Amino acid sequence: MKYSLKQIMVFDAVASLESVSAAARKLSMTQSAVSMSLGQLENLLDRPLFIRQGNRLTLSHWGNWLRPKARKLLQDAQQIELGLHEQHLISGIFRLCSSQTAAEHLLPELISKIDTDFPELRIALTVENTEHVVEGLLNYQYDFGIIEGRYDDSRLHQEQWLNDHLVVVASPHHPYARYETTSVSQLEQAKWVLREQGAGTRRIFEGAIHGVIETLNVWKEYEHVSLLKALVKNGPYLSSLPFLDVEKEVSNGDLVILSTPQLNMHRHLSFVWRCDAGENPLRDCVITQARKMSKHRQNHKLYK
Repeated sequence: MKYSLKQIMVFDAVASLESVSAAARKLSMTQSAVSMSLGQLENLLDRPLFIRQGNRLTLSHWGNWLRPKARKLLQDAQQIELGLHEQHLISGIFRLCSSQTAAEHLLPELISKIDTDFPELRIALTVENTEHVVEGLLNYQYDFGIIEGRYDDSRLHQEQWLNDHLVVVASPHHPYARYETTSVSQLEQAKWVLREQGAGTRRIFEGAIHGVIETLNVWKEYEHVSLLKALVKNGPYLSSLPFLDVEKEVSNGDLVILSTPQLNMHRHLSFVWRCDAGENPLRDCVITQARKMSKHRQNHKLYK
């Protein structure tokens, strides 16, 4: 093997930051040392790993090919180091990527509990939609994910965490708010604002309306749940969102849940990680604490 782990670490830092100077600061190295290490790796592999655009470096075709493999090498090296020091098994940085609902309503409590009970374990949290969570896991950007619903991919292991359901919401002033039940034809005639394509919420909603609603008038698509709630609250729109995301607004009377018995919008939040990740005490710790937290919430009727 011609290349060194340090060269791989330099490559990964430059790929992440798209800058030699920024990578040098992160790694506590000089810029010349980073440039030399990167040049040596490119010479050894006989491939250009970056495209140089002024002061910015972007990954070439070969760099994109190498990136996930480099990340796995670095992760395995970290696990070897942790495994040789049993007293530090529950320590280090754990890269978690979560969809919006769990990140907003569940993870603050979970991370706070872990910070208290396992002060050497650091959760590095990123929030993305379900599709991007999965993409990041497969590219070795994250160690662990929390997604909405199921995502079938043989490269991933998935375990159900919590049950949840979507609801159709409207303003209290919307014409449909006075009906006991909203019909399929009314849903077809409505103006909708929905999560973007790739979001777990959108995928589950589209699965629920499949074969029930022929056409849907989607007025706008947005990534941010807060924006969707504001549009529904102040406009003539309907939206479909997780109950957890609208529970407060419904309780305050800012939104109403429409009765839509034709639509089955039950779902669950799931843990997901790569099948090739192997044993990981940090992952086991996070899962155990998450299950304890959800059981406590259910016992106190804080989660429905």
